[in-house]
Amino acid sequence: MEIVILAVVIAVVLVGAVSALVVGGRRKKQLPPAERPSATPTITTPPAEPRVGDEAETPRDESRRTIEEVDLPTAEAPEAPPAEAEPAPAALEVEVPEPTEGRLVRLRARLARSQNALGKGLLTLLSREHLDEDTWEEIEDTLLTADVGVVPTQELVERLRERVRVLGTRTPQELRTLLREELLKLVATDAPRAVKTDNGLETPAVVMVVGVNGTGKTTTTGKLARVLVADGKSVVLGAADTFRAAAADQLQTWGERVGARTVRGPEGGDPASIAFDAVKEGIAEHADVVLIDTAGRLHTKAGLMDELGKVKRVVEKQAPLDEVLLVLDATTGQNGLVQARVFAEVVNITGIVLTKLDGTAKGGIVVAVQRELGVPVKLIGLGEGPDDLAPFDPEAFVDALIGD
Repeated sequence: MEIVILAVVIAVVLVGAVSALVVGGRRKKQLPPAERPSATPTITTPPAEPRVGDEAETPRDESRRTIEEVDLPTAEAPEAPPAEAEPAPAALEVEVPEPTEGRLVRLRARLARSQNALGKGLLTLLSREHLDEDTWEEIEDTLLTADVGVVPTQELVERLRERVRVLGTRTPQELRTLLREELLKLVATDAPRAVKTDNGLETPAVVMVVGVNGTGKTTTTGKLARVLVADGKSVVLGAADTFRAAAADQLQTWGERVGARTVRGPEGGDPASIAFDAVKEGIAEHADVVLIDTAGRLHTKAGLMDELGKVKRVVEKQAPLDEVLLVLDATTGQNGLVQARVFAEVVNITGIVLTKLDGTAKGGIVVAVQRELGVPVKLIGLGEGPDDLAPFDPEAFVDALIGD
């Protein structure tokens, strides 16, 4: 039985092998010549693709027009919206300065801050029952501390000694009257105190403002313009301070506030040239006054002082120089007198402007500077406000020092 099964398996295997040989032989038969692939394939170029606007066919050679030859429809430009009118610049509001008449009286409270060092101090000492030598020395010290100066102090003490001895009994009111009279003698001067703004000529009055750095010179020039405008004068400003940054802008701002024209030049330009142009412009406009702000300078620098003299000479080629105002900081005391002497030698000072006289300043500087230069104090500054520059009034000044 096992032999039969083995024989059947062998037979099946043989049949399968024969079948595989038959199928393999059929696959190896060669294809007919027409169906046999050639050794080198032939590549056929694809037809050109149609372009935009062409029909789907083989492109044709035909003449074509350039874009310049084609009549294109004219595009109508869109209407521009109506231009909006630019807003007109706001008109600069011109200020009306306070009248100068009685201005010092209105500022009396500020000036009175220095009365403790001079006026009230003197009244307290003179009211003592016995005025011995020690008391008179204290009176001298009070006057010197208030910057009155050595010579004026000695003169005042001698006159007070004489009058107190003659007077005998001294009531507070009598002492006040006595002191007021003696102080007025010290402050008084025969020279006119008004700033000269009318020269009687066809040309405007020319005022040059000088001083060292930091005295408030440019600000004083601007405030002086307000004083003159308040008195009904037309003013042209000359910004000849070309060395300090923004000095011309500062002066122009002061001028615009009161409607005064400012003549200026480039920063670092020739100050004499600007001063010359300012006077020329003032003549052309028939202005009443030309105010020239000069560069602040150290009085110890000879070159700068010589240049200041040049400005003066150039201005005088156009018109006479009517005023040279020296601006002094009242708080500098005796140092201000040294400055005053040097400036007076170069430009012939005609008047003094004392700034910062309120606060720590001592009222006696008015006496000292007038004695030193032989020229009057014409204006005093008592604060930072635009109208805090006042014509100097000796009586109002002394009354503020000694109080009521």
